[in-house]
Amino acid sequence: MPPITDIVKHLILINVIVFLAVAFSPLGRYIPDLAVFWVKDPRFQPYQLVSHMFMHANMTHLFFNMFALYVFGPMVERYAGPKKFLSLYFAAGAGSVLAHLGIMFFQNSVYGVQLFPPAVGASGAIMGVLVAFAVLYPNVRLMLLFPPIPIKAKYLAMAYVAIDLFSGVSGYNTGVANWAHLGGAVTGFIFTSIWIKVWRR
Repeated sequence: MPPITDIVKHLILINVIVFLAVAFSPLGRYIPDLAVFWVKDPRFQPYQLVSHMFMHANMTHLFFNMFALYVFGPMVERYAGPKKFLSLYFAAGAGSVLAHLGIMFFQNSVYGVQLFPPAVGASGAIMGVLVAFAVLYPNVRLMLLFPPIPIKAKYLAMAYVAIDLFSGVSGYNTGVANWAHLGGAVTGFIFTSIWIKVWRR
């Protein structure tokens, strides 16, 4: 596995520090809500559109997101450069939260749903990085953790997108913000496609 790059390293450190500060530090009680709430919720604040990307529900959530960033991020950062990679990361996070809030707006307008759980995690941004990796290096073989079998990057990305799409449409696995993942994936695909077209010229 290639050495970790600067932006990936700093993103992982920030995510870990924020999680530990909120979850275990005695100062956690003084930290404002970092999760993103439904815009009609009185707890909603504009900064949550960014801050939710640096907070996670539990250690498992944090570990798998940061592990994925560590695996896929460095090669994407080397291809794009630090500034463009950071732009990809935050753009995918923005696409993620907009998709999530869009689904909330739809459910509120059409079905009258009023209560929505807050969303946390870098999963949408990570999905953008994963899709970017799959577009740039589609035939790189990766070894899955569960089950331990090899799979090409393009098939892994398609599988994740398919699972999120199925879960979002069917309502399966409602504890996961599937549409947020899809928003991040679409944003990552668009960003990477633009990079390739521009640099090929």
